Amino acid sequence: MELLVWPEVLLAVGCFFILLFLRCWKFNPLPISWPVVRMLPSFVLNMHRPHEWGAEVLSRNGGHFLFEGPWLSHMTYFVTADPANVRYMLNTNFANFAKGPEFKEIFDVLGDGIFNSDMDIWRSQRKMGHALIHHPQFLRFLEQTVKDKVENGLVPVIEHLAKKGPVDLQDVFKRFTFDTTQIFLAGVDPACLAVHMLKVPLAEAFDDILQAIFYRHVTPRFLWKLQRLIGTGTEKKLSNARKTLDHFIGQCVAEKREQLRRREKVKEENEGIDLLTSYLSEEDTKGMKSDKFLRDTVVNYMVAGRDTVSSALTWFFWLLSKKPTVETKIVEELKAISPKKHPSEERLVFDTKELNKLVYLHGALCECLRLFPPVPFEIKTPIKQDILPSGHTVNPKSKILISLYAMGRIEETWGKDCLEFRPERWISKEGRINYEPPYKFLAFNAGPRICLGKEVAFTQMKLAVATLIYNYHFDAVEGHPVVPKNSIILHMKHGLLVRIKRR
Repeated sequence: MELLVWPEVLLAVGCFFILLFLRCWKFNPLPISWPVVRMLPSFVLNMHRPHEWGAEVLSRNGGHFLFEGPWLSHMTYFVTADPANVRYMLNTNFANFAKGPEFKEIFDVLGDGIFNSDMDIWRSQRKMGHALIHHPQFLRFLEQTVKDKVENGLVPVIEHLAKKGPVDLQDVFKRFTFDTTQIFLAGVDPACLAVHMLKVPLAEAFDDILQAIFYRHVTPRFLWKLQRLIGTGTEKKLSNARKTLDHFIGQCVAEKREQLRRREKVKEENEGIDLLTSYLSEEDTKGMKSDKFLRDTVVNYMVAGRDTVSSALTWFFWLLSKKPTVETKIVEELKAISPKKHPSEERLVFDTKELNKLVYLHGALCECLRLFPPVPFEIKTPIKQDILPSGHTVNPKSKILISLYAMGRIEETWGKDCLEFRPERWISKEGRINYEPPYKFLAFNAGPRICLGKEVAFTQMKLAVATLIYNYHFDAVEGHPVVPKNSIILHMKHGLLVRIKRR
C-alpha cells in the first residue's frame, strides 16, 4: 500500500474541518468559537450583513449571547436584545451602566459632547439641552424652519426630479436633514438641497466619520490605532473628515460670536432662535462658551439631527413601496384633513399642528423605526459587577452591546409577525396610539438618556412624509440592491433609487 503524500493529507484534513464547520454551523445556534481566532470567522463571513446576522443569532438564543473575538483583540461583547436587560441597564440601575472610557476613545470625534459623556458632565449638558430644545422660542423656530425647508426646498427638488429618471431618495433626504439641522444649530442654511444636487464636502465628511467609527467596533484595537498612527485606511478618511468638520464648525462659532457682538440679529420675543445663539446668550457656566465646548456640542447634535432622521425617512419610503396598502391608508388619512379644493398646479404643504392628530401616520412611522432603528446598536460598560435579569454576570471589563436592530425582530417580544411592516400594531381598538415602553421600542433610547429631540424628529418626519405622499407617488426601482451600510447609522449602502410620479 502506497503511503499518502502530503498534498493528499492536507486535503483530507481540510475537508474534515470544512465538514466539521458545516455540521456545527447547522446544529449549533451559536457561532463556532475556534482556538485563538474564536468567533471571528463567523463574523467575517457575515461582514456584509452584520445587523441581520446578529439578529438571527439573538433570535436563536433567547435574545442574548456572548460574542468572543480573537485573543487580545478587545472584541468580546455580551450582546443582548432582551427588553428586561435593557430596562435594567438604561433605567432601573442606570447609575451602574456608563459609556465607559473605551466608548469615548472609539467615538473621540464627538469630544465631550452629550452622547460621549457620563456622570456630572452629562447631567449638566442634558439639563441645558433640555431647557433649550423645549423653549417656546426654539419650538417656534423649529416649526418655521421645517415647513419652510419642505415648501421651498424639498418640494421644488422633488418636482424637478420627477421629470427625470430614477433618483437616489436617500441623498435627497440627507440633504434635507443636513440643511434643517444646520439651521436649528447655527441659524445658517447651507442650501445643499437644491435642484443641481452638487457634492457637499461636509456631508461626505460625516459619512466617512460614521463608517470609520463602525469599523473601530469590529477591528482589533491595536489595528485601528496602528492605522491612525500611520495614516491609512478608514482612519485616514476619518482624520481628513474631522479637519473638514472642525473647520466648518469653527467658522460657524466665530461668525455667530461676531454677529452677537455687533447685535446684527435683532431678537424679538415672538421670534425663534437657534441653539448656538442660545448657548452663547446664556451665562458662561463651567466653560460652556468655550470654542471646544461649542464644537463638541454642535458635532453631537449634528449627528443626532442629520443622520437619524434621513435614515428613518429612507427606510420608510422603501417600506411603503413594498406595501402599497399602507400608502393608500396614509393618503386617505391626509385627505380627511386637507382642503377640499386647491389649485392642481400647486403642491400642498401641511401644517405641523394638523399632522399631530394623524394616528395611522404616526403608527406607520413607529413601525418603520421598530424595524429599522437609525442607531442600530448601543454600547454600555458596567461600573461595578452586576447580574442582569437574564442571569448573566457582567463586570467592569465587560462590554455590552444592545442590538436595537434585533430588538424589533424578536418573536417573543413582538409576536410571530415581527418581521412584517404592520402599522396597525400601534393602534388600539379605540383608534388611539398604543403605548409601547421605551425599553421595548428603543428607537429613542430609554431612561434618563431618552432622546431630547424625539419631538423634533417626529415633526420633520411627519411634515416631509405627509407632503411628499400626498403630492407624489414613489416606486422603488426593481433589482436595485437595498441593504444596510456598515455604519453606526443605518443608512442604505447603495442608496434608494426611485421613480417619482405626481398625483
